[in-house]
Amino acid sequence: MAISAEPLRTVDWNGKKVPVYPMQSFDFSKLLSQEPDELERLVRCCQDEGYFYIDLKGIDGRRLLDDQQETLKLMHRFFESPLEAKNQYGLVAPHLGYEPIGSRTGVLANTKDGYEMIKVSRDEIQKDSPHIPDVIKNSPDMKVLENAIAGSNIVTKTILSALSTGCGLTGAARFENTHRNERPSTSTLAMMHYIPSDPRTDSNIGHQKHTDISSLTLLFSEEWGMQIRPPGAREFGFVEPRPGTAVVNVGDSLRFASGHTMQSCIHRVVPYDYSQHRYSIAYFLRAENDTVFTDSEGRYITAGQWHDEKFFAFTSPPELQALAPPSMILGGMVEEDEPEVGVPAAEQPAVAAY
Repeated sequence: MAISAEPLRTVDWNGKKVPVYPMQSFDFSKLLSQEPDELERLVRCCQDEGYFYIDLKGIDGRRLLDDQQETLKLMHRFFESPLEAKNQYGLVAPHLGYEPIGSRTGVLANTKDGYEMIKVSRDEIQKDSPHIPDVIKNSPDMKVLENAIAGSNIVTKTILSALSTGCGLTGAARFENTHRNERPSTSTLAMMHYIPSDPRTDSNIGHQKHTDISSLTLLFSEEWGMQIRPPGAREFGFVEPRPGTAVVNVGDSLRFASGHTMQSCIHRVVPYDYSQHRYSIAYFLRAENDTVFTDSEGRYITAGQWHDEKFFAFTSPPELQALAPPSMILGGMVEEDEPEVGVPAAEQPAVAAY
């Protein structure tokens, strides 16, 4: 579904009319059974757009929707805890631990981010004594986290396998063969709490524009705020939250693995309702650490090295971000040189990813 010439639906945000971009939707059950027409459509979508809804309302996906609700309850308990309890271990590694509000650059110039985040990696939660704050390191909450990570891994691996089949890949060339469960990776579950903020007055605003390091990202959020900039689009527009679905976007690693034929989705988060707390759950499926790609600069680089380099750029102040090559900041994706709706072009910092 390329950008349509037809007028787009719009919403009012920050004194502007901002588009709401349409997105294709895929039935998880059909991808699970690898129905040929659905696979063909999925491949075209990832090559042309790089984002879509995954419908989980059928019997095969319904359990993950239940896991999402249990994870939200855990998140409320965690984020309402004292800062010293949340920050017990700090940020253990880029893909593991707690980040307080204001740890990174915000979506507007001269602002810091407007969210706090706890990340629990797939590798870490399987350890005998994982680095998880005591406030959620109990049997019920650990089970919730295990279910959320396992379910998200199954959904994203199903999509990855469907893409392999749809692309005609066989044997070792299939995408899932660089995402084996027993091999070390930085795959992680990130739980984010965005505080109420007003772009006109506050200094902690949203989440800067970026492409994801991951191969695939599975995102749940019941509140508005996520914006995407589709390939060829001149402005950011909102993604409408839909009950019973998650948003999936292609990340840098799958773009590289596909020979740069798939689109890595440029996106950001802004405060849609200035008085609202926003919660989102993202699972980042990432390739094994020693997987070798060719990046947009023509370098041979491992997935682990790409993760570390891009995370450093992402957490650096704007003046250091400006020194990073554009191919790292946005995964090789190119933006139109036009002002963006809702936020003046001069207020857009250079950005990276999770």
